Amino acid sequence: MSAARSWYAPVVTRLRTTNPYVVDSALAVLVLFAASLQWMFPDEGDDRLTLAGWLLGAATAVPLVWRRRFPYSCAVAVSVATTAMAYYHAPPPDVLYGGLVVLYTMAAQGLPWQRRSMLAGWLLGAVLTMQHKEHSEPFEYAFHITGMICAYGLGGLARLQRAYTAAVEDRARRLERERAAETARAIAQERSRIARDMHDILAHAVSLMVVQAEAGPVVVRSDPARAEAVFDAIAASGRDAMTQLRRILGVLKEEERRSGGARVPQPDLAGLPDLVRQVAESTGLRVELSVHGRPRPLPPDTEVAAYRAVQEALTNTVKHAYASCAQVELDWAEDGLTLTVTDDGRGPARTEGGHGLIGLRERAAACGGGAEAGPGPEGGFRVVVRLPASADREAALG
Repeated sequence: MSAARSWYAPVVTRLRTTNPYVVDSALAVLVLFAASLQWMFPDEGDDRLTLAGWLLGAATAVPLVWRRRFPYSCAVAVSVATTAMAYYHAPPPDVLYGGLVVLYTMAAQGLPWQRRSMLAGWLLGAVLTMQHKEHSEPFEYAFHITGMICAYGLGGLARLQRAYTAAVEDRARRLERERAAETARAIAQERSRIARDMHDILAHAVSLMVVQAEAGPVVVRSDPARAEAVFDAIAASGRDAMTQLRRILGVLKEEERRSGGARVPQPDLAGLPDLVRQVAESTGLRVELSVHGRPRPLPPDTEVAAYRAVQEALTNTVKHAYASCAQVELDWAEDGLTLTVTDDGRGPARTEGGHGLIGLRERAAACGGGAEAGPGPEGGFRVVVRLPASADREAALG
């Protein structure tokens, strides 16, 4: 089976890629040659070949050259020529070679009504011709009718195979487009995530450095020790920002591979106490962290979103609020976590459409949650972020 397929498949492929007129012209010559054999080598009692018979025989073969471009016209022409041969005793061929070809072609390419009318016409014509033929044997009926039905059936199979192949190719193209669109969406989401991370890291670090730098000149003469601590804090903030940026951009990948070191993990909720302490020590802002309820595990990206939300809210307080204190609350519930960051700022009104707050909402939405920001009930500014647990997150994301 495999050996037969090994030579059969290349032949079929070659025929499909060859110019159809070349193939059909060769088929027409072959049909004419086959139909002429009974005239060139007649059996005893058969009619002799006449010029009219040869011309009619050629008329059953020549139209096959255009069988693919004009299938129905070709079928009609061959049908008329074959009927004329039978009527004038030209004589008709023992095997309806042209008829078998056009039945196959119509079944493979014709419209439904064309296929049905052509099959019915050929079956009826074959039966009527044999009824008027002298000494017709019963096996001749079975032979011709079976041959025509088989040719028509093969054409139908070819049509179904072509439709199936077209459907498979269309599905493959559709899947490829969907895959490309999914890849583009993933790239866009990754770029958005990197942009949000870079904004959060840089905004937080630069805000702390600005506050510390503004305090440095005040104490540099009166309290050199404190000034030195301020500059150390500035350097520490810068180093921390650079480390996180390298991690995000993957700059340390080759260094980690050479050194065998592990990549520094992304920040999570366990890092919130250090974040609160860093902000308090660097800016003088009094920050309190409180936890309500029983903590429960969250997906890694949800924990990163929670950490970045608190970081962005505190950065916003440091940059814009002129606040003296801020309150960070973690409220754990069965369906997830609610983060609330409130300050007592009295500075200029903060816009709710800034890049940081937009990024905060995008982070929460990516995890199946939501975020809102605005004036607090007792003044100041408040940011509330709701992040679902794993099961609720899957339902929220659909």
